[in-house]
Amino acid sequence: MPARVTGSARTELIADTALALLAERGMRGLTHRAVDEAAGLPQGSTSNHARTRLALLEAAVRRQAERESEVLTPAELPDAAGSRDTLADGLALTLHRYLSGDDYRDLLVSRYELALEATRRPELRAHYDAAGAQFREPLIRMMAAAGSPDPARHTLSLVAWSEGLMFSCAAGSYHATTPTWEELRIGFRELLHGMLDGGAATGSS
Repeated sequence: MPARVTGSARTELIADTALALLAERGMRGLTHRAVDEAAGLPQGSTSNHARTRLALLEAAVRRQAERESEVLTPAELPDAAGSRDTLADGLALTLHRYLSGDDYRDLLVSRYELALEATRRPELRAHYDAAGAQFREPLIRMMAAAGSPDPARHTLSLVAWSEGLMFSCAAGSYHATTPTWEELRIGFRELLHGMLDGGAATGSS
């Protein structure tokens, strides 16, 4: 690590280290001192950046959302005006990257830790929900463009299916299983066609 890390680079380092500690040690392992030690920063650096535990958790939530938004590049995002199968293919690519890379799997675990903590801290819940809305709103628009008569309800079903699959493969009973992109693609196509026209389709539209 560079001898001096300042400004936005230090902010990012602290938040990234907090996420790594959450994935490795759980919520009890996240302390200001632990972040300083793991990041190789002078003692007190994290406290100067985030005075309270809540401030540190809020920084972790913001960084979590930033890193999750980088899983797909803008050019790879599904076209809101595209077909259902195009949407399914983009969603499958996102999940496959999450589940096939160690860094992304750790990011899932840190997200679960933050989600659980948000259920106990109403002041953190607002930040967590706001971060989640950044991903939910585009999905609602995509579902509307795909022909959904109830985009919000169908988005809830889509997110619940995706979250359940990610949890099962990252931390649940399928933790040793990594679905292929093709398997995920078929699953998303079955789900979308089942919701939107009552039929399953695994081929091209």
